[in-house]
Amino acid sequence: MSLVNTEIKPFTAQAFKDGKFITVTEADVKGKWSVFFFYPADFTFVCPTELEDLADNYDVFTRLGVEIYSVSTDTHFSHKAWHDSSPAIGKIKYTMLGDPSGQVTNNFEIMRPGVGLADRGTFLVDPQGVIQFMEVTAEGIGRNAIELLRKIKAAQYVASHPGEVCPAKWEEGEKTLAPSLDLVGKI
Repeated sequence: MSLVNTEIKPFTAQAFKDGKFITVTEADVKGKWSVFFFYPADFTFVCPTELEDLADNYDVFTRLGVEIYSVSTDTHFSHKAWHDSSPAIGKIKYTMLGDPSGQVTNNFEIMRPGVGLADRGTFLVDPQGVIQFMEVTAEGIGRNAIELLRKIKAAQYVASHPGEVCPAKWEEGEKTLAPSLDLVGKI
């Protein structure tokens, strides 16, 4: 079952952000655009390249009013240790959620059965707490922050322009479509 167009479920998680441990709940997410970026584990291989890519583009995400929550089933203590020991992870300014109980991971239906690790999944949540986009990739396939930003811009455009949709490869400023009977069979 797809979680697109469903509201995120209640959760409470400990996190590491800006050198501090904080508590994050679903209430903290509402009111702004958010990306939940699930990855299998700290101190691994593909994961730090993805998290560094997000860190390198974090200013662009924040200019769009988007907060990033990276999530693994590691603890917030592990996130701090990784942040302190890895040059790539040390760049991170966004929130790193610890989810050792699996509450958040299970809420997003991204837990690997019988393994206790999250799959590599990305979810875009709108300011009302509704999931607008989700993507899950296999273990060895890393994600791209620039492509994620393109999809976020499209989602934000559609949300602020009722009656318009963004076609394939749409980039900010390009022509959109207004679905109607007149367009049927002409695209």
